[in-house]
Parts: sequence; C-alpha cells; structure tokens
Amino acid sequence: MSDVRHVLVLPDRDAADEVAVELMARFGVTEQPRPVRDALAGEDDAEDAQWLVPVEDPDRRLDAAELDRFAAEWEGWREEP
Repeated sequence: MSDVRHVLVLPDRDAADEVAVELMARFGVTEQPRPVRDALAGEDDAEDAQWLVPVEDPDRRLDAAELDRFAAEWEGWREEP
C-alpha cells in the first residue's frame, strides 16, 4: 500500500500551528504534523510566506472533502498530492 499525504496550505504560522493540533483532536491523526514555511517564489518578506501542514494518511482514512472544509476554516486549502 502506498503512502498517501495530504498537504494543507495555511496563510500564517499561527493558523498552521492550530491546524496541526486540531488535526489530532478532530481527525484522530496520531502524530502531530509539523508545519513548514513555504516562501512564495521570489519573495523574501516573511509576510508573504504560506505555511504547509503535511498530513500522512497511509491507511487512506481521511476524507479529502472534509480536509478541504477543515482547512477553509483557517482561510487555507488542501493541495492535491
């Protein structure tokens, strides 16, 4: 079985940190994801950075549509793997 990864894109660090914690509570993710800063191409200003929250889903139990709605609560979205 191949690993499945969802990537949630958030507008700032605070949102990414909250999402990482809430994923465990709401979706039963067993290992807290680590947010990663993703500076937009050509931008040096930290204000222009997005934050990525990679979510491992090896058992394919997380619903993509639910993750889409979840990320939207923090003005984010889910990237297709």
